Amino acid sequence: MPTPEANDALRWLAEQAVTPLGKGRWCESTSSGDLERSDNDLAHEWAAAALGDDRLAPMQRLRTGLGLLDLLDEYWVTVELRTFVTEQADPSVTDAFWTGYRQRLEAVEPAEQVLHSLWVDWFEDQGTVEAAFSQVAGDDVRRTLARQRLCDLASGPVHRRVARVLEHSGPVGWAHKHDVYETAATVPELRLALFNGLRASYHDVYGDLEPVPALALLDRLQLPADTPHLAPLRAVLAAGARNHYRHPDLWGAVCQE
Repeated sequence: MPTPEANDALRWLAEQAVTPLGKGRWCESTSSGDLERSDNDLAHEWAAAALGDDRLAPMQRLRTGLGLLDLLDEYWVTVELRTFVTEQADPSVTDAFWTGYRQRLEAVEPAEQVLHSLWVDWFEDQGTVEAAFSQVAGDDVRRTLARQRLCDLASGPVHRRVARVLEHSGPVGWAHKHDVYETAATVPELRLALFNGLRASYHDVYGDLEPVPALALLDRLQLPADTPHLAPLRAVLAAGARNHYRHPDLWGAVCQE
């Protein structure tokens, strides 16, 4: 069933003479005739136009942009959304954007484009990473700890969201995520996601970790000894390595031991 935002986007597209033909197929009526368009075509042609439509209030533009993301499932829509949101002076629009991202991260089906957007855009940018990580995971983890409600992280929509964000949190600065990692380590249902986050913190080009506390966290997870990549990750952290790209030969060397 389409989201309410997707219905908004469908109405906006119809005003532009763009209508659905089927999954991934669209008809754009022009003065030269009808043209068939793909999801990718629409993302590049119409996402910026929808978010820049000054006939609409900023909040409605945001809803339309989120709806296009739901309809098209294209990364380029997230690029245009990021440009739009970072230019907004009204904090309520920014808050609504993060609410929308949280909702999509909690869905049963993983929001791959949202996760990719967080990973390569919001988390790799030193100007946005702290706020972005706090909005999609950090604040909720900290609140559940303060309320002594860590069981809320063990299952359900919030669990799905936090687990997915942890797995994509490699570029998040260690100072911004260490306390969240520490809390996640106490929730058995999050331990594999946290392990994947630690591994990404080592392997991502912009991954960030501190070897000593990262190794201590890794040992606290008590993962099975045959967990893929566990032994080499422990070895490189024990050697004091912070990132694969600073020590490009080390991972292969420990894997051969």
